[in-house]
Amino acid sequence: MTTVSDEDLYRRTRTLLEPGEIELVGLVVHTDLAGAEDLEMHELTVALNDVIAEHAGKGESYIYAGNDDTSFASNQFQGLTLADDAFVWECQQLLREGTFDLVFYYEADVDQAAIVGAVEDLDHVDRAATVRTDD
Repeated sequence: MTTVSDEDLYRRTRTLLEPGEIELVGLVVHTDLAGAEDLEMHELTVALNDVIAEHAGKGESYIYAGNDDTSFASNQFQGLTLADDAFVWECQQLLREGTFDLVFYYEADVDQAAIVGAVEDLDHVDRAATVRTDD
């Protein structure tokens, strides 16, 4: 079920995908995690990193929090490859209406249906929705 609030989130996510050097696809992950569930949010972000990196064929990756970078916002993270710090994904964790929604974007040359299916099988995920610029 998409709410008006979700439509605004999806619209804002589409703007993050605007044409650049690479074609991107977005994924909005709606969770059942409340604002105080920081440890569970961290564990879910690690699991999402694994799913996206595996399906993107990027190899092992790690999560960069950007704490030492003033261009990063609070609750903004990147997945980078271990081999050469190459981009895998970027996300923002947003507390909306009492629970977290995570907005990911990554290169569009992936099996998006497989990613969505794997993400929806994770604990604490209510649903996941693909966002594309042509939606």
